[in-house]
Amino acid sequence: MSKTERGLAEESEKRFVGFIDRIGRIIDKGTEKLYDYCSALCLDVGERKSMEPIAATTAPDRVSAQHQAIQHFVSNSAWDDEAVLAEVRDYAIPAITKHAPVAVWITDDTGIPKKGKHSAGVGHQYCGQLGKRANCQVAVTLSVANEHASLPIAYRLYLPEDWLGDVERCERAGIPAQIPFETKPHIALKQIRAALDAGVPRGTLICDAGYGNDAAFRDQLTEWSVPYAVAVQGTTTVWPADGTPLVPVTPSKNTTKRPKEDQYPRPMSVKELAMQLPKKCYRTIEWREGTKETLRSRFATVRVRAAHGNLDRDEEWLLIEWPLDKDEPERYWLSTLSRSMTMKKIVQTVQLRWRIERDFQELKSEFGLNHFEGRNWRGFHHHATLCIATYAFLAAERASFSPSARIAFAASCVSRDYRRRGTPHHRSKT
Repeated sequence: MSKTERGLAEESEKRFVGFIDRIGRIIDKGTEKLYDYCSALCLDVGERKSMEPIAATTAPDRVSAQHQAIQHFVSNSAWDDEAVLAEVRDYAIPAITKHAPVAVWITDDTGIPKKGKHSAGVGHQYCGQLGKRANCQVAVTLSVANEHASLPIAYRLYLPEDWLGDVERCERAGIPAQIPFETKPHIALKQIRAALDAGVPRGTLICDAGYGNDAAFRDQLTEWSVPYAVAVQGTTTVWPADGTPLVPVTPSKNTTKRPKEDQYPRPMSVKELAMQLPKKCYRTIEWREGTKETLRSRFATVRVRAAHGNLDRDEEWLLIEWPLDKDEPERYWLSTLSRSMTMKKIVQTVQLRWRIERDFQELKSEFGLNHFEGRNWRGFHHHATLCIATYAFLAAERASFSPSARIAFAASCVSRDYRRRGTPHHRSKT
């Protein structure tokens, strides 16, 4: 490491200590364990960043006592995850938006493979990490992002409905009695509402079809004046904007005749509409440089009205992706972005979802998000909060430099022998 690099690393370490002290004021107690835990998440402690290797790394001369202290701090201490994440958000967002404003909010969920049946929320459900249904825990998340940076700002465990019917299992897992069953879209809306109330810089809400298919979810975003560009399935039905639907004919009270079937207007699926569009409607759009090549595909946009209940819905965009090498369209999105928005800008917006995928890949592979071995609700959320906090510091450090001059912080914002001043094992630097 050069002298310049060493100096930059030392400055980063000082900022890390200040960051931990800032969070520590929210937690009030246990700042030393907070520093130890977050420090270890930045270091190579072995294959898993669970409590025992973290204890061995941060206090090698008293592993057992450190393990117990960390376990109490993470699994039992009653500090507020949402308050810590709010402080983390307020610290990181100014750095993230230094080069560009927030462009999108990303609603998503992330799966964590888990064995057994006693860990909070575990069940046989779809796990994105494995790409199939498996025994796992699933957390609903909200992130902010632009082209340069991104950060999860909310993280909440989803409880399958069968959990809420098993009071004894919920008590063993420490699930608060006041937690009701909530669908993933409902949890996501609560996170979005909290972000709006907190004054988080707004962006276009993007998400996959697991949320975008929910008409009530989209309607609530519109009611809150949150623009969206959400994925939907090909079976989603719409009215073409130039074919305003008619109200179905009502039979006369004086007759028992039923109206003919064709008297009822019928919407069409987005796939059907996409297949009927002339070829000239599709054109190739490039949206960003990938690691190996420029990312591009073929898209079309058309104005539609969603066909859910109310026949008088406002027009919105339907974005269709139909790659040249495919026999039929591949993906669909509905969007309330401005009518004057270009197709390329809409494509760039929906494709920003890659950032959250990269975030959670790093959180799991580098920061141990999926390494928590406890079973209780509080420990699950505390561990995730500390992983996100540590990751947020790294994101802020990266964003503090121009893209061409960023330091390659390889998850090493603290050195192995660095200790916060005032802690029992602080080693003075000579």
